Amino acid sequence: MDHLSIPSGKKDAEAFKDLDLLLAIAKRPNVAAKVSALPCYSTAKYPYPELHGHIRRAYDAFGPQRLFWGSDQSRSPIPYRQQVTMFTEEIPWLTANDKDWIMGRGVCEWLGWKI
Repeated sequence: MDHLSIPSGKKDAEAFKDLDLLLAIAKRPNVAAKVSALPCYSTAKYPYPELHGHIRRAYDAFGPQRLFWGSDQSRSPIPYRQQVTMFTEEIPWLTANDKDWIMGRGVCEWLGWKI
């Protein structure tokens, strides 16, 4: 599910108001979610600490193996480097193993690609 199934054009609380609908299907092992383009759904500034709670809820539901990072750089309000470091440096509760899965290993496993 791209961009946590957030509708385009929504921001802040309105953007995440239906997140529970996505999280409810996380019990199905054939569903994964992309935590991509999240800065597009916020009026705040980098490093977007207000997004961490939403990311944590998705993490708790899908686990790091089915939660895939993506930038959607074509419409991002921040540089690509910050898209990366938002996950690799700014979310303190993600372990090194979690980051490995979220930042690429998970999608590679999902698609059957060799790492």
